[in-house]
Amino acid sequence: MSRATTVRAVLAAAVLLVSVFITLTMSPRLGLDLQGGTRMVLQAKDSGTTKADRESTDRTLEVLRQRIDSLGVSEPTLTRSGEDRIIVELPDVQDPRQAAEVIGKTAQLTFHPVQGPGVAPDAEAPEEKDTPDAPDTPDAPEKKDTPGGETLTLSDEQGRSLALGPERLSGAGVKDATAAFDAQSGAGWTVSLDFEKDAGRDWKRLTGEAACHPAQDERRRVAIVLDQKVISSPQVDPSVGCNVGLPSGNTQITGSFSADEARDLALLIKGGALPVPVEIVEQRTVGPTLGAEAIEASAKAALIGAAATALFITCVYRLFGALAAVALAAYGVISYAALVALGVTLTLPGLAGFVLAIGMAVDANVLVFERAREESALRPNRSLPSALTAGFRNAWSAVADSNVTTLIAAGLLFFLGSGPVKGFGVTLAIGVLASMFSALVIARALTEIAAGSRFVSTYPGVNGIARPGRVRTWLTRRDPRLFRSPRRWLLFSTALVAVAVLGITVRGVNLGVEFTGGRLIEYSTSRPVDVDTARDTLAAAGFGDAEVTTAGAGDLSVRTGKLDNDGEHALRSALAAEGGETTKVRDELIGPSLGDELRRNALIALAVAVFVQLAYLAVRFRWTFAVASVGALVHDVIVLVGAFAWLGRPVDGIFLAALLTVIGYSVNDSVVVFDRVRELWARSPRSPLATVAERAVLQTVPRTVNTGMGALFILAALAVLGGDSLADFALALLIGVCVGTYSSVLTAVPGAIVLERSSKAPPPARSKGRRTAPAKRRDPLDNGARV
Repeated sequence: MSRATTVRAVLAAAVLLVSVFITLTMSPRLGLDLQGGTRMVLQAKDSGTTKADRESTDRTLEVLRQRIDSLGVSEPTLTRSGEDRIIVELPDVQDPRQAAEVIGKTAQLTFHPVQGPGVAPDAEAPEEKDTPDAPDTPDAPEKKDTPGGETLTLSDEQGRSLALGPERLSGAGVKDATAAFDAQSGAGWTVSLDFEKDAGRDWKRLTGEAACHPAQDERRRVAIVLDQKVISSPQVDPSVGCNVGLPSGNTQITGSFSADEARDLALLIKGGALPVPVEIVEQRTVGPTLGAEAIEASAKAALIGAAATALFITCVYRLFGALAAVALAAYGVISYAALVALGVTLTLPGLAGFVLAIGMAVDANVLVFERAREESALRPNRSLPSALTAGFRNAWSAVADSNVTTLIAAGLLFFLGSGPVKGFGVTLAIGVLASMFSALVIARALTEIAAGSRFVSTYPGVNGIARPGRVRTWLTRRDPRLFRSPRRWLLFSTALVAVAVLGITVRGVNLGVEFTGGRLIEYSTSRPVDVDTARDTLAAAGFGDAEVTTAGAGDLSVRTGKLDNDGEHALRSALAAEGGETTKVRDELIGPSLGDELRRNALIALAVAVFVQLAYLAVRFRWTFAVASVGALVHDVIVLVGAFAWLGRPVDGIFLAALLTVIGYSVNDSVVVFDRVRELWARSPRSPLATVAERAVLQTVPRTVNTGMGALFILAALAVLGGDSLADFALALLIGVCVGTYSSVLTAVPGAIVLERSSKAPPPARSKGRRTAPAKRRDPLDNGARV
């Protein structure tokens, strides 16, 4: 065993041991779409005095953190996204109405003196009551300018109108507010207030002035106002003297509070005002059963798909295929450990990416083994270790280029994707890096150790690379002339694009709620409810614009326009009247502004993907090869979108992740073919490109077929076992892999041949390797020793 093989074996063993240790001792961090809960995206808005920038958003985040911590949610997560967005994740929260109500309190928290009973606006101007400009509700505040400052007329907790004086104290001065049960005095649940030093003096002065009025006088009250609403207006205790006031630490608000009411009041007072207003632009709720089912389904798909892939490559490459299957298992352990160690949040698309990467991980091994087969066929007397080494060396260029294109797609998913799609990009990138390590280090160490065995070298049928495969033998015997007329293939590809465009035009693209805005909710009912009955029930309840479809095993999917949380509760109650106990399985709310932004970002992501792949291929290959590859890429995108249009399947963020993955896969296949075209053309610069391309395609078809089969096993398992959550994702990738495999051979290569006819660039030069001078023939009697 050579020193290099020993180093690889030791490195592989060390990485595997660390990965196994991490796998056994650490748990993955699951996203809300897997563990269940609510995720909100808040958009900060400019206020009259404060601009929504990084600093004000950070201060808003801290205020929200205090509010949410007081809700008792276990392990909530709040992070800033960009300059003016906040992502809130609330595990196990299935009904987000309370959280959304608390989060949405955005106005300045203020303390006001009560100047007496207020006069309702309709009492002052009864003739305006029926006019369009009259307030819609009696709670609408009326503002007046007086010599002492601006006054408000608001309704108190019982709905009685109060005239409030100017603001005397803001929520910024509140140090703490706690709810407690006062059993000693019999006051029940109370809220105790503590103020900062300066604010405490203002509070003492405010309560001292109120204490100068007789008991039960409205002017003896102090109003606490939040969001133009009086949340509490307690009277100053009769024991407090005029102009004496209440000290900061001894202030206690009493009333007929329940435990929840006291806690909510303390929460609102302590949380105070947000520095800038926020708007909920996205809200997603996933039931715990949906996440558990997705994990179980993905695990089954991964096991069945990986077993089928391992069995397939073992049948094709015999012993070396079995060793590659061992490396594939090691890849799964290493990539999972990397996800856990890096603290990556595993989302549903990320889990699908992890499963998909198992099928794609065999690509590098297949490239190496097919190249080693070619080396053995070219030089039958070559030793097995020498052929294997040549296979790794000559396949390196294609392995590197194909993985770089996939990493580009993963990077675009991370930087331009949103929400869970980012997790797919991270998982895909880690999978690519882990697959290269497993193929170039683990699989190489195992196969080199096996190749050194006399038994393996003696019996070519055992090792799997000493003889050409059946596909290669059949193609060599038939020697088809694929590119005698390349324009025919281009015409056929154009026809496929025309059919796809016809579907997009006639049927239209069914954009998901992510791209259109609105709300999509999936319900499970205890009694079966058909779609027509559910639609009639919702229409009778005032939801005539709701679109009702089936989802999963008897579930109902309801899609509406703008619908708040109270409206969703009413909709669920209407369904419960018909279907019995109704459970919310999934809930997605996307604001119209965010929908426009996501749709715009999706188009930008596609444009950037095409441009970046074109730039990379133009650097690595000739411009004709780059343009032909990108043309095939655009062909794949249009055909895939058209297929989903004809099928009526939704085009959403998950579809975008699949589409960008298909782009990487398509370019991956094209890179392998053009890498071989460049190599063969450099060896025979006078040969026609069509002839060279035919030889290159015939040499790389076994790799394309074997790699595609590995991915198809995984995707078929995901499509059958993954459930509704992953069915569309798997379907998009199944179509994309098939179309991408076709276009990389029968669209990109004919396109390059046609473009080269108008190109004046010479054929590529043969790469100059290091050449060593031939050794002089030594005298048979000379043993080579020198002093």
